[in-house]
Amino acid sequence: MPHPAFQALDALAERAGYALVDPPILQPADLFLDLLGEDMRRRALLTTDAEGREFCLRPDFTIPVSLHHLATADGSVGAYAYRGPVFRFRTDGASEFLQAGFESFGRRDAGEADAEILALAIEAAATLGLAAPEIRMGDAGIVAAMLDALDLPPVWRRRLASDLQRSRNLDEDLARLGEEAPKNGAATYAGFLAALEGSDPGAARAAVADLLSIAGIQPVGGRSVDEIADRFLEQAALSSGRGVAAEKVALTRRIFTVAGSPDTASREMRAIAGEAGLDLAAALDAFDRRTRLFEARGVDVGAIRFSAAFGRRLDYYSGFVFELHDPAQPGAPQLVGGGRYDRLMLQLGSPAAIPAVGCSIWLDRFAGETK
Repeated sequence: MPHPAFQALDALAERAGYALVDPPILQPADLFLDLLGEDMRRRALLTTDAEGREFCLRPDFTIPVSLHHLATADGSVGAYAYRGPVFRFRTDGASEFLQAGFESFGRRDAGEADAEILALAIEAAATLGLAAPEIRMGDAGIVAAMLDALDLPPVWRRRLASDLQRSRNLDEDLARLGEEAPKNGAATYAGFLAALEGSDPGAARAAVADLLSIAGIQPVGGRSVDEIADRFLEQAALSSGRGVAAEKVALTRRIFTVAGSPDTASREMRAIAGEAGLDLAAALDAFDRRTRLFEARGVDVGAIRFSAAFGRRLDYYSGFVFELHDPAQPGAPQLVGGGRYDRLMLQLGSPAAIPAVGCSIWLDRFAGETK
């Protein structure tokens, strides 16, 4: 039976110029397992066909809608709406639930596209009965720009970005960042990594995978030998990159404590950049312009709570991210979540980068059925 909100959400999509699409429920599993990360590997509903190919029931809409855009769009611009069931195991025991949402592709004005998606998300929430949501916001792009300007070791920049995406280990990794590399244990891995210096990453992975195979190590917990090798190399590189100067560690910590309204956060980030001599004017000007575009779309910027340490758990997000929550239900999961995922289309086979931003609406949470 259709959800009672489908008609209203369809009307909102039509007014905004978003075409309704309905991707197949059965999807190639490797795309989701590779692109959505380990959390999705544990939660996906998998099946195998007669030829041994692995499929999954659609665990989200963003990847199928992205594939639809790549397959059908004449140009690089497209806007789509969707609604229907998605399938993944949740901690409450549910495995099927309804989502709706919007995805926008190819808009070269990222700030304007971000503002449109946030405004659509807020209007959809109002349609579903939440007129004044709490808006949580982060921006992996501005954080990455600040870490790049600090010239942290590349492996640590990737690690901290991963912490944001997966909402874990940030405090632990910040504590490790300033430590000296240990004299034994992981330091042995760093020495082995140094022995591979000059090899391309693929050759390094192959060498470690060969050693693991010789040692008789078999895949564990669904991970292949190559994945174990990648993890081994990452830990070695992290250990070799420790001992970052104290002033850089302090600045990194300050970056991740930036929080408040977008305007407050902008002032604080500009202060950090000024004190550290970091050239972040272009990135921060774009951040401020987007805030003004939010206002132009009727978004109450005073209701937005930005945090540099805020991220979303899906691995494909690369910039602006947000969630809408019910302020009357502190601690409850998000009702709407989304953000920018500019790199995903390349990973799905696009010959050129296609800017993309979107959001998903958890209809069962609005209905009060499952939290």
